[in-house]
Parts: sequence; structure tokens; C-alpha cells
Amino acid sequence: MHFIDFHCDTLALLYDQEIPEASADTASETNTLWDSRGHLDLTRLLDAGYLAQFFACFVNMGNPPRAESHFADALAMCGILKGALSYDSRAALARNRQEYQENKDAGALSCFLTVEEGGILENRLERLETLYRQGVRLLTLTWNYENCIGFSHKFSGRPDTGLKPFGFHVLEEMERLGILADVSHLSDEGFYDVYRHSRRPFLASHSCCRALCGHSRNLTDDMIRKTGERQGVVGVNFYGAFLQENGESTIEAIVRHIRHVIHTGGRQCAALGTDFDGMGGFLELDGCEKMPRLAAAMEQAGFTTGEIEDVCFRNAERMLGFL
Repeated sequence: MHFIDFHCDTLALLYDQEIPEASADTASETNTLWDSRGHLDLTRLLDAGYLAQFFACFVNMGNPPRAESHFADALAMCGILKGALSYDSRAALARNRQEYQENKDAGALSCFLTVEEGGILENRLERLETLYRQGVRLLTLTWNYENCIGFSHKFSGRPDTGLKPFGFHVLEEMERLGILADVSHLSDEGFYDVYRHSRRPFLASHSCCRALCGHSRNLTDDMIRKTGERQGVVGVNFYGAFLQENGESTIEAIVRHIRHVIHTGGRQCAALGTDFDGMGGFLELDGCEKMPRLAAAMEQAGFTTGEIEDVCFRNAERMLGFL
């Protein structure tokens, strides 16, 4: 089975631990992007049959920047990925469906860059084009705070907590450039603003179902349906707090959320957004090398081969056509 994962925080993990960019001289050192002590690395992704991994440049704007700005921190994380890809052809940067297909034909893993925290734009729309030139093709509009674009899930239910005026400009410019809008972490009101005003498909890169676990980070059934209506996908998150009330991340719980996304948003709506290297707690699937267990569990639970392939990689492949 092949896999495409819409979200991991591995670049931020390496950046925060002050790991130097990988090179041919450091390839044998532990905790680089090719050999990480975290949930995933490029070597294990290849061994597990991954076709693509979306790597988030995650920035916590509640903390001081490591570089001269939070925007510079994100660019530095882009550099970690590019440095790791510069000397080994088994993995390559991808920026659209064509480059993905070229990598796939060559047997190489496609690595997509994303940014998790649209606040790094700091009301400067021109920064979007800079990110685009760097190869960023997905932007998570908010993290857990209010920012220049809008409000996070923590503000849901309060008045006027959707997108801000600058946020609408950002959405329009993202669609012009070809950057996917990611509604994970966004407030409920912000989600509906994206739904009403976007002209292109959007996605929730790493979210679960609120009907199964009542966390505010999760999507309501109506949100899942509307994401599916717009040809978007929901990448099911593996973090236990979003899967079930006891906070444990089990394969059974992941399968339950996948099934709910399919039943609610349609078979084309379910995908993977593991959140590897961005979560703690108990994880039954605690590394990308164990992902075949998920496919096996889905088969045992009665999913057809076609359904499993759609969730694991084909629905994600379809989304690449919108880049």
C-alpha cells in the first residue's frame, strides 16, 4: 500500500533542536531528516511505501522567533528540507501534480512544503509570493491564536471571529498563486468564510470528527460535508485528544474517524493528516514505518481495496491537481 500524508511537524522538531541542515557529510548522524529519532524521516517514509509527505514549517507565534522574525523561522525550515534533498535523489521537492508524477515515475518520494500559522504574513501580502517561490503550496491559516488572517478554533461561537479583512485578501491571493487553503485550527466562523468565499477546493490537512470526539479542533458533520462538496479532503489526525475522550491514539479510533468522514463527506473526502512529530501521548501508530498496520486494520474492518487506496493516497493525488 502507498501513502500520502498531508501534515507532519518534523521540520519544526529539527529546527527547535538546532539540528544542522543535512548534507552528505552529516547523512550518517542521528536526528537529521534522513535519520530522525522522531515519528518519521525520509528513509522510513521510503521504506514504508510513501509517495509523498507534506512537511509543515510550524511556527508558534506565542514564543519569540529564533531568527529575526517568525517569517524568517519558516524560511529556515524550508531550508532544512531543501538541504536534505540536495544530495540524495531518492526524495525530491514537489510543487505540483506534474512534479509529483515525475518523482513517482522515478521511484522518488515527493516532499511538499507547507506553513502552519498564517500569522507569519504579519499583514504583508507580498510574503505569500515569497513563500510560493520557496515552494510552499499549502497554508494553514491559523494555529491556536488570533492572527492577522482570522481566529483559531478557540474563538468559535463568539461573534465576529471569522476571517479578517486581510484574511479575505490572503485567500484571494492564495487562490491566484495556487496555494491550498487549510482550515485545520480555524474557527468555525472562519471555516464558513472560507467555504463561502473560496473559488477553489480547500482542505483540512489534519483534523478529526467532532461527532466522535467533542474537541473544538475537530470538524462538525456540516463542515465535513461542505469540504467534500467543494472537492476538498479531511486528513484524519492521529493525535489522541482529537480521536477519543480518553486521549489515546489507537488504530481502532483512527479507523472510526476515517469511516465517519467517508459516510459524512463521501469516499473522496477522506485522507491522512497524521500530525507526526507534532503530538505526544500514547500512540499505537508511533511512526510512519507502522502505517501498513492502518491499511491492514481498514481491510479487517470491511473497507474495500478501492476505499483503502482512496484514503491512503488516491484522494490526496487528486488534490494535487489543484496546485
